[in-house]
Amino acid sequence: MSSIPASSYLHMSHAELMKKSQTNSTLLLDDDSMIKSVPTASSASSASNGFKSTTIPSEIHIGGRKSQLAVAQSLLVKAQIKQHFPNVSCPILALTTLGDQVQNKPLYSFGGKSLWTKELEILLLQSLGDYHKLDLIVHSLKDMPTNLPEEFELGCITKREDPSDALVMAKDSPYSSLGELPSGSIVGTSSVRRSSQLKRHYPHLRFESIRGNLQTRLRKLDDPETEFKCIILATAGLVRMGLGDRITERLNCKVMMHAVGQGALGIEIRKDDAVMKQVLKQIEDKESAARCVAERSLMRSLEGGCSVPIGVWTEYDHASKQLDFKGMVNSVNGEKVVQSSVCGVINLEEDDYKQKAEELGLSLAKKLIDLGAKEILDEINFANINEKDE
Repeated sequence: MSSIPASSYLHMSHAELMKKSQTNSTLLLDDDSMIKSVPTASSASSASNGFKSTTIPSEIHIGGRKSQLAVAQSLLVKAQIKQHFPNVSCPILALTTLGDQVQNKPLYSFGGKSLWTKELEILLLQSLGDYHKLDLIVHSLKDMPTNLPEEFELGCITKREDPSDALVMAKDSPYSSLGELPSGSIVGTSSVRRSSQLKRHYPHLRFESIRGNLQTRLRKLDDPETEFKCIILATAGLVRMGLGDRITERLNCKVMMHAVGQGALGIEIRKDDAVMKQVLKQIEDKESAARCVAERSLMRSLEGGCSVPIGVWTEYDHASKQLDFKGMVNSVNGEKVVQSSVCGVINLEEDDYKQKAEELGLSLAKKLIDLGAKEILDEINFANINEKDE
């Protein structure tokens, strides 16, 4: 296991970071200066948060995946925690998971969302060898299963980045939109949700799977010998990695409804961990939580997996306290689609706002099921979908 200061990690170039990630299966990011002077539990919780001085530990161990984007997300959560609890040390364990290791086939064909969570969840329950027991795991919420193992729960959802999907053209491309691309142009995406929606709007284009982390996909796109004219990525990932300038166009809901939970970070904790719940209460964003809880309720009701073609779009109006929720289910080839919408008043200051968001998701799921969503999802046989079909 390789250990480096978090401050050094933050200032590495993308190339240096990639090299470090490729040569180590695990990275431990410590704030060494803080660890040398670990405060007592009472001084660690000296921030005015309304907690008893003994409730907040002197260390909170954060776990996440080892990709550059995942590490950036873990560091974001660490910074938010330390904003409220400046004397608490927050070492980060960045661990390679099975989903990171298998890069040559689409996610839906070898296990889906659980690939991103299992190894880290073990460490939520106990320490293993050199690995310290974790207190929380930082996930891209769209990668979190809607039904977690009974030992764990979703502790909080932090403020959401733009959840839209982004069109990224190759460097020096003369094109600025999908509609401008010549017939037969190849669009890179490993998401059946994305390809199924785009096939409806742009039947003249071809859609091919492209795996790898964000930087790998961009390198493939910019390769002079590439077959791809463009790729589709999550806006949030590009923004968090400081690559917002690569975005050619942010796709609106008329072209592309985004994935459930996209753009948000979900923090997984042990079931009924009262201490972590108190910590995470300080960094949860209620609007993001309401929108994402509604989205995850819809997916859970439809029994949608990692890459099934379920698209959503949520907007919250603080003045009216109204949550507007659009949802759709596409067949993989884009030929069949059902879509509907619901809206409801959700007061974020009331204790039951998440329950009401959950109910809104159930309501939209029922409408989509009545329109035939289940039949579309039941027809999908992922074993017969090859990479070209994506």
